[in-house]
Amino acid sequence: MVFSSTVFLFSFLPLFLAVYFLIPSRPAKNVILLLFSLVFYAWGEPVYVWLMVGSIVMNWAIGLFIAHAQGRGAKKAFLVVALVLNILIIGFYKYEGFLAYNINQALGEEFIADLQLALPIGISFFTLQAITYIVDVYRGEVQPQKNPLYLGMYIAMFPQLVAGPIVRYADIEYAIDHRKATLDGFAQGLRLFIIGLGKKVLLANVAGTLADSLLPKSAAEIGFVGCFSGVAAYTFQIYFDFSGYSDMAIGMGKMMGFDYPRNFNYPYTSTSATEFWRRWHMSLGSFFRDYVYIPLGGNRVSRLRWVLNMIIVWGLTGIWHGAAWNFLLWGLYWGVLIILEKLFIAKALERLPRFVSHVYMVVLFFFGWLLFAVTGLQNVGEWFMGMFGAYGFTGTSTLWELQSWSYVSLVPIMVVGSLPWAPWLRKKLEAWAKGEVGAKVVAAPQKGNAMVPPCQVSVQGEGIPSRMKLVALVNVLVDVALLAVLVLSSFSVVSSSYNPFIYFQF
Repeated sequence: MVFSSTVFLFSFLPLFLAVYFLIPSRPAKNVILLLFSLVFYAWGEPVYVWLMVGSIVMNWAIGLFIAHAQGRGAKKAFLVVALVLNILIIGFYKYEGFLAYNINQALGEEFIADLQLALPIGISFFTLQAITYIVDVYRGEVQPQKNPLYLGMYIAMFPQLVAGPIVRYADIEYAIDHRKATLDGFAQGLRLFIIGLGKKVLLANVAGTLADSLLPKSAAEIGFVGCFSGVAAYTFQIYFDFSGYSDMAIGMGKMMGFDYPRNFNYPYTSTSATEFWRRWHMSLGSFFRDYVYIPLGGNRVSRLRWVLNMIIVWGLTGIWHGAAWNFLLWGLYWGVLIILEKLFIAKALERLPRFVSHVYMVVLFFFGWLLFAVTGLQNVGEWFMGMFGAYGFTGTSTLWELQSWSYVSLVPIMVVGSLPWAPWLRKKLEAWAKGEVGAKVVAAPQKGNAMVPPCQVSVQGEGIPSRMKLVALVNVLVDVALLAVLVLSSFSVVSSSYNPFIYFQF
């Protein structure tokens, strides 16, 4: 079930919210959330819901074993068992076919049967969440959850089940028993949900139409225009698709009183590869930092070992996204870029004008998405050559057949949608309302869970009365605009059958 579907928007979500808020007891709310989450998962994965239940029971039991084990050796043994079992689950379902194909190709015979398993939706996300719980229990950073239903609610929670953000148990441990849903929190969550829905339906789906028409074709067929247009469309599609989903997930969490971690912070404004990965899929980056990079020694090791640590982390980041060589290459591409920046060019980038370093970054993530979007290493090579005109301006196609020209007018909208103009204006208006002349304006917070709709103006403390009236009017107009976005998005969902979601495949 996709958030931007008629079933979810007009049936599942309204029914869930009605039942959830009609029940006053928080323990009962937790159980209701678990039951609806299992139904949500079973809607698309009726068989694999038992895999989900098995993962919940396994991690709940091992978490208790770790907490009650006597001695560090026994605790570590249970930790290893949990890690091995969780990795085997994701490895079997996600990578069995990939390993079978490559081993059979290397041996020249069918040594391992390709079982052609369907990928359980969201397995990459809920498995990582389970691992954070187990590791944090082992470290003593959280208490083991004694109630299996509550741990199940955490692992299976439908808002962020299938595509994140990756929520650590520590992030919501207190909220499980003590959260409070408020009218203001619900309103903030609803605004975020609408913003995310608009990103997904009105922007990502439009860009995806062009991307899906060009990416399956050969570079020789579509030439420079087709290759450039296909990757550009995919660049916008994956951002609005994934960040829109994250906004919807975080918004639904806020409606219930949960604060999920922020997952995107305008990554396309970055001026370096390092900054890009502080802004893109932030919950995944923090997972690999805290559960892989730091345990490997982080940067508190020799330079050679640090380089090896970085290669391991970025290799895992790439292969986590999918069972294909181009994903591994994509991860290593970013790892090498970040290593080069840290060792050689970071200071040079800082001295450059921001516009120049931003252009540098645009080129990097543009070719990065080429590796991500085009499957098959041979195809990647051909597309790379096509980007430099190896197959002519339009290949064997005409401009009319490529249809790229019909999307040119949408490019400014996509660019503006990926820039932090709304939070910048909000900060400006807040400073003006308080009479703060010349105050430094920050476009968006760098980190933390305190994510609020970027368009909502909130003046803390005393404001100038006459100016506060204008602030109130702006907020009303913003909510009217969001209502229009909701209506347009709903019409689009109802009228269109095209509604892909990229991260379902990961």
